[in-house]
Amino acid sequence: MKKTTLGPSGIACSAIGLGTWAMGGWMWGGADEAAAVRAIQASLDAGVTLIDTAPAYGLGRSESIVGAALKGRRHEAVIATKCGLVWHTREGTHFFEEDGHPVYRYLGRESIFHECEESLRRLQTDHIDLYITHWQDSTTPVAETMDALLSLKQQGKIRAIGVSNVSPETLAEYLQYGPVDAAQERYSLIDREIEQTLLPLCAEHDVAVLGYSSLALGLLAGPIDPARQFTGDDQRASNPRFSAGNRARLAAFFETLEPLRRQLGCSFGQLMIAWTLARGSVSVALCGARVPQQATENAAAGALALHDEALQRIDAAAAAHLHALA
Repeated sequence: MKKTTLGPSGIACSAIGLGTWAMGGWMWGGADEAAAVRAIQASLDAGVTLIDTAPAYGLGRSESIVGAALKGRRHEAVIATKCGLVWHTREGTHFFEEDGHPVYRYLGRESIFHECEESLRRLQTDHIDLYITHWQDSTTPVAETMDALLSLKQQGKIRAIGVSNVSPETLAEYLQYGPVDAAQERYSLIDREIEQTLLPLCAEHDVAVLGYSSLALGLLAGPIDPARQFTGDDQRASNPRFSAGNRARLAAFFETLEPLRRQLGCSFGQLMIAWTLARGSVSVALCGARVPQQATENAAAGALALHDEALQRIDAAAAAHLHALA
């Protein structure tokens, strides 16, 4: 497993992280908690140490699952969780409804302190390794938010500070008040916008980049059966990227890469994760999993090295087949 560090904090972790959004069930058509616990433990067994979660993933359900899975193994994990999406108050800006609860984007000082205590309780731990502002709040000054985070760090309740879904301008404002150890942003073969926007600033200030949705909600994990239906509250049911036309484009893309996949003896998902790490754009590739088999397969990509020719073949296949992806 490749290793990395989280910016100025110096915290060491695996270059592949386990994302637990789907484990909370919300927007993923439900979840199996027992299987999720086994998936987290399988990730640890396979060398994945960074476990990424958030209160909003099932209104605390994902954090509770992580806490249960890490019982007796807390020392093996680097826990990243978040603040700023709240349902205990109606301050800030209304963002969405989850299970009948209005959720707000809010990063006020006292709210962050409240959220941190709730996360510590659900995670069954006395500290959070990386605490991330989940979405940014236009109603609270960055100075107030950062002051709260620095206070938590001084108290030993968090070890490092991160931001997510942030513009370069807002990140620059955070940096005026103290070190930011990591930025978590969407990044994959088909989501590369931050290469030209946020990444230069992160490189300048030694901010580690955690790329979420490395497999684009599963789109890049391999060919999708044209007959497969996404049901319930699964977000993929209404996502245009999962249309029949796009599935056909992706099938052609994967067919082009089949000889390379066979040559390397890996899955398509592992090939995409390895591409993400080989690009050097992100420090950590976050990959979701709900069952042990998925977790173990994703983790194995951390040992897959891609030579320049392989990277060029992947880029060429993407240019030929995925340029029109909706």
